[in-house]
Amino acid sequence: MSSIFFDYLMMLFFLSFLSFCLNRNHLLMILLSLEFIVLMIYFMLIMYLSLFEMELFFSMMFLVFSVCEGVLGLSILILMVRMHGNDSFQTLSVL
Repeated sequence: MSSIFFDYLMMLFFLSFLSFCLNRNHLLMILLSLEFIVLMIYFMLIMYLSLFEMELFFSMMFLVFSVCEGVLGLSILILMVRMHGNDSFQTLSVL
């Protein structure tokens, strides 16, 4: 049962990575794809730690860093919308 669930999580991880690679028009879609990748990694970590009956303290540290990453991404999104009016990458100048 656990092997099927782990395979399902791996499939979702690769689909989220594919979504991250294909959706590069808007910053919000990139951030959502990254958050989904982090969520799949978190579920795989919980499954791995539970399978070997290890302590779940590392999962709390992972959650703290993933929340910090999410807040940083949202602050960049807000800054980009205030400066340029939207979150599209086509409106940004390379310089």
